[in-house]
Amino acid sequence: MTSQQVPDDAALPPPQIEEVSPGIFAYLQPDGSWCLNNITFLTGGRGVIVIDATATERRTRDLLAAIAATTDKPIGTLLNTHHHLDHTLGNSLFGPEVTIVGHERCREAILAAGDGVIAGAQRLFPTVDFGDLTAVPPMLTFAESLTLYAGDLPIELECVAPAHTTNDIVAWIPERRLLIAGDVVFNGGTPFAVFGSIVGWLQTIEDLRDIGAETIVPGHGPVCGPEVFDDVAAYLRFVQERARVGFEAGATPLELARDTDLGRFAGWLDSERLVGNLHRAYSELRGEALGAPIDFPQMAADMLAFNGGPVRCLA
Repeated sequence: MTSQQVPDDAALPPPQIEEVSPGIFAYLQPDGSWCLNNITFLTGGRGVIVIDATATERRTRDLLAAIAATTDKPIGTLLNTHHHLDHTLGNSLFGPEVTIVGHERCREAILAAGDGVIAGAQRLFPTVDFGDLTAVPPMLTFAESLTLYAGDLPIELECVAPAHTTNDIVAWIPERRLLIAGDVVFNGGTPFAVFGSIVGWLQTIEDLRDIGAETIVPGHGPVCGPEVFDDVAAYLRFVQERARVGFEAGATPLELARDTDLGRFAGWLDSERLVGNLHRAYSELRGEALGAPIDFPQMAADMLAFNGGPVRCLA
């Protein structure tokens, strides 16, 4: 089973802006597949608060233009929900007057990778033009929680890792019952746990169910409601169950992936992520610490082998 290869004439609709609550806008990048993440920006304070950047120079400049067309207020704060390049590589195009906020492990991960993250991404996504960008980490970090204010509106930032990564944070706005979930939530796309923990992610989903969110801006895919938690949890449990079968049989993650029928999840974007998720599940079955590093080059090679070539990335 492979994902769709990139056609020569590949094209996607332009980003869409959806006002999810008064003064709060979701900037949605169709189709939500690799490196096509969502951004949220809040215009209620003296300065705009932006939650996440994008992966490429062109897309980040488009984002900045869209914000400027929506409000004449300057951007004051940029929040990174985690360290992945589709949420952080565009940091370098935000001016020096913008305070970049993130988890302390997000800063550590960006500094550790440096600009080498672009070369690594280019090997995985050879068709993408990332442009003239450099790795810029958060300058204000926290470990557990932090409250930002958009005017008088509190935005509660909480670390919910390990889940998608070891440094995930979500932004909860209780007065609006609005959750900006980062990549803890994929809507219509395959979750990816290589840099985090399946066990931890399932616990995070259960914890987030209890806060009472009515509207959720996922990291990828359309704005949705809390029913999305059921889908994410179902997929992660499916991976765990398949991993137990393969682990006990002595199959490699690649062999197991090739022998797996994705069933109801087959139509989700980026199905090749199954291979990486099985690598993570095997790590947990071996009793390794949640979020412990795995052999990323081997995982990436297995994912490309499963896919039959480069993964589909239209960023």
